[in-house]
Amino acid sequence: MSISDYIENNRHIKLEDKEHDWEIIFERIKKFKTINHDTKILEIGTGTGWLPILCKKKGISCKGIEISAQLVEYAKYFGQKYGIEPDIELGNIEGTDIGISKYDIIIATSTFEHVQYWQKVLKKVFDALKSGGLFYFYSTNKFSLISGEYNFPLYGWLPNNFRYHLRIYRQGKDIMKFGIDFNQFTYSQLRYFFKKLGFSTVLDIVDAFDPHNLNNPKNWKNFLLNILHRFKVLKHLVLFFAPGTHFICIK
Repeated sequence: MSISDYIENNRHIKLEDKEHDWEIIFERIKKFKTINHDTKILEIGTGTGWLPILCKKKGISCKGIEISAQLVEYAKYFGQKYGIEPDIELGNIEGTDIGISKYDIIIATSTFEHVQYWQKVLKKVFDALKSGGLFYFYSTNKFSLISGEYNFPLYGWLPNNFRYHLRIYRQGKDIMKFGIDFNQFTYSQLRYFFKKLGFSTVLDIVDAFDPHNLNNPKNWKNFLLNILHRFKVLKHLVLFFAPGTHFICIK
């Protein structure tokens, strides 16, 4: 899918349609980090810009970095419809200086699969966080049965070079400039690397939730989380096939 197609597919979405997604992300973050008007947030890969736009609407400081000039332009247009000018910088995170000990929270959702040299950039993220800072991460899961990146049976299971050639064959060489998923991650791979970087706390999506302290408790949620917390082998099996890799890491 080209950037133009992506924008057209999202053009009908209103800011209020993204309120629920925003609330989910920040409810999870607020379990571990206080957010106020002094909190400095960075989003890597802003897409249509809805997250920094909603942050600004709510009086929260959130800077964004986006590699696509078309998406930066659209995000500004999107924000202007609501009288909001989002703070989004055009740049490739691999070559952009994001500072040292600068941010309280860094968010990257559906971004790092597209970052070719992801290890170096995650080190950059770690360095850019203040002591006690939080990193909210969501990306691909190699062993998911259905991939959100491309509709092909067991797509993530394929070797990288095979995936690249498949996408080039079907979508053309430009897919390698925008849209290709260089990386299909696993929970064990990321958990190891986050700890190696020096994060003091590394929580997967199951670890991050206390079954006795849910914002919207339901019997089935409590039951499922209790089972997964109690039986680690079952938890790792469920995560092995999960749709994505989801972590909250604290420096």
